[in-house]
Amino acid sequence: MPYIPQQDRNRDTKSNPANPGQLNWIISDAVAYYVRSHGLNYQTINDVVGALESAKLEFYRRLAVPYENSKITTNGDVY
Repeated sequence: MPYIPQQDRNRDTKSNPANPGQLNWIISDAVAYYVRSHGLNYQTINDVVGALESAKLEFYRRLAVPYENSKITTNGDVY
């Protein structure tokens, strides 16, 4: 789990992370809770990896790609 100060591990941090470490902590805390709730086994590991990968891909598709396309329009394409 990311090592952030104890005072940063609270409800306010979970609803509004101030930095990448806090964001990482929120994600890690949710994953740890899921594993505790479902047990450490292949299915749980597969569930977590699949959910994280899908969230990453959806973030990239919905936010990163349009951003990159706007920068291509602004600055010109490399290819």
